Amino acid sequence: MGADDNGIRFMLDGEVIEARGVPPATTLLQFLRDILGRTGTKEGCAEGDCGACTVVLGELEGEKIAYRAVNSCIRFLPTVDGKEVVTVESLSRNDAPLHPVQQAMVDHHASQCGFCTPGFVMALFDVYLNQPGARRAQIMDALAGNLCRCTGYRPIIEAGCRLNDYAAPASWSQTDAQDESRKQRLRALQRTDSLRLNGNASFHAPRSLDELAQNYLRHPAALLLAGGTDIGLWVTKQLRALPSLIYLGEVTELKRISETNTTLEIGAAVRLSDAYAALVVHYPMLDELYRRFASPPIRNSGTLCGNLANGSPIGDSMPILIALGAILKLRRGTETRALALEDLYLGYQEKALQPGEFVEAVSVPLSMPGRIVASYKISKRVDQDISAVCGAYVLDIDNGHIIAARIAYGGMAATPKRAVQTETMLTGQAWSLSSIEAALPGIAQDFAPLSDMRASAAYRLKVAQNLLKRLYLEHAESTTLCRVEKVCGVSS
Repeated sequence: MGADDNGIRFMLDGEVIEARGVPPATTLLQFLRDILGRTGTKEGCAEGDCGACTVVLGELEGEKIAYRAVNSCIRFLPTVDGKEVVTVESLSRNDAPLHPVQQAMVDHHASQCGFCTPGFVMALFDVYLNQPGARRAQIMDALAGNLCRCTGYRPIIEAGCRLNDYAAPASWSQTDAQDESRKQRLRALQRTDSLRLNGNASFHAPRSLDELAQNYLRHPAALLLAGGTDIGLWVTKQLRALPSLIYLGEVTELKRISETNTTLEIGAAVRLSDAYAALVVHYPMLDELYRRFASPPIRNSGTLCGNLANGSPIGDSMPILIALGAILKLRRGTETRALALEDLYLGYQEKALQPGEFVEAVSVPLSMPGRIVASYKISKRVDQDISAVCGAYVLDIDNGHIIAARIAYGGMAATPKRAVQTETMLTGQAWSLSSIEAALPGIAQDFAPLSDMRASAAYRLKVAQNLLKRLYLEHAESTTLCRVEKVCGVSS
């Protein structure tokens, strides 16, 4: 298949849609509404926050099609090449009966003005395909990215909890979604060559790590695009003209998660949802941080390494990975090097990367016996909100003493950074409330936070200190129990 002869191709309602001559920064939402007339997909916030734009993408993964809800308002059209797009109109076509998700919304009176309703429907459609029998808590998590509440939230949740009360539909049941003919049509869309648009001047989707590295080395001024959950806003909110784009999402080597006895390595194109799921297996205490990180549609597009490479001072992934001692694998041409994550950030939006160098993967050390790991996010909203303060703590306790401490905060400085003075004040001290309280002034020495619309400097400083106390209060009893078991040989 030619380099740019066929343009962008994706499947919609069983048909192949071809888009030629479309600017690469065109969003999927724009194409659906303006070109295809799919006006059920709405634009509300244009930043992936309200969920009115939610659609579901299907992508071949081995022998299955994986379906995930995403925000179409910040998803660039070339990134859906070779995939299937499902919109709210897809669920009930040609006067067919309503899909169970739609019928449940009707039966439980879960719509008022109706503007955001299609987004709720598509978020619940993701649940219908992937979590049959989902309970209330799962439904609420799935709807974390749908922020309109004019309908009244209770009937929407009730509708979500009743999806399996309805007979399987003729189309878009769990079985139909995995139909072999559907898979065959998607297989026929898969490319052997890289997608290049406008003679490779504006968009290139390399298919191998070597191709990516060489192209970026030749064009270091190009912009690397992974999930686009930040770059998308540059277009929709800041109206910026983007340079040439190099898309990481088709590089097979960057989609891998590998594990040894000591580390978990996550590739640069691994989605946030998959990356955090792997992390939570080893660090179950991070489950709340995972569920409160953005929303499912954002996590289904964004990548963990993209969040790290972005370097935002309020990025929620960085503090805990810095505290854990994560190491980045960087690539430039054929050369690679390792860099501690904490050393990546030199200043606000300033990173220790050479021209043509990019993040290939992040390696996260696995937990050790006697280690306390915790991360706390403080924000105005529980779901999908920017942190005022995000604190992360990794302490090694032995024989009632703190033998090592790594503490990092986001939202407290121009970059996420460690609380080095506080760590020093804790190391070697008894694991006690008095030791914790004695170290609290260290946080004021480590940080001089700013005041902004999310929180005042004084509030941030107090919260950061209180989170350290919270760490002790939550873990004092468990560490005491561990010491008793160690001495007495008591089995739990």
